[in-house]
Amino acid sequence: MPVIAVVDYDMGNLHSVCKGLEKVGATPQITHAAKDLELADAVVLPGVGAFDPAVQHLRSLDLEQPIKDTISSGKPFLGICLGLQILFESSAEGTQPGLGIVPGKVRRFQPEPGITIPHMGWNQLEFTQPKSLLWEHLPANPWVYFVHSYYVDPINPEVRAATVTHGSQTITAAIAHENLTAVQFHPEKSSNIGLQILSNFVAQVREKIAA
Repeated sequence: MPVIAVVDYDMGNLHSVCKGLEKVGATPQITHAAKDLELADAVVLPGVGAFDPAVQHLRSLDLEQPIKDTISSGKPFLGICLGLQILFESSAEGTQPGLGIVPGKVRRFQPEPGITIPHMGWNQLEFTQPKSLLWEHLPANPWVYFVHSYYVDPINPEVRAATVTHGSQTITAAIAHENLTAVQFHPEKSSNIGLQILSNFVAQVREKIAA
């Protein structure tokens, strides 16, 4: 079974992510050791909470460079929620620089009549990279679960793998570029659709091991 390092930097409940990965046939390993990231078959960076504490915790654990090394090595990588946002250069939520792996900024939803901020609950994805391996065996416009007040705005629109619409604002819901994938929603809270997405990620990991 593929070993997937789940990065623990005190930002969120890792239990449900690990349970999801176990269900789809992977062995999750919760860790904050660079060596484990290096030895694992893939890495998942989850996260719930605020941008500044997240990047500060990662830096205090000396995980910034190991995460960058993991991604540049070609190893499958999945960011979830805050784990997507901290890959960007900066956030309107804080003052700390992000990891800068994906050029672009994290922005706040603009208030408008009739929408709630945070954007919370079920919403439908619109695939912008319909052939992405992340979306295999999924119906068109699947419903997934979101909880966020900020969203990523990549400079290169081609990295967008899916969008979601909240009020009049259509924002990036997922990115995919080579071995790097990251989603704004919570696959581990998105019922069978979410499990299929995790299963697709694990299938990519198996393919990589077999190659």
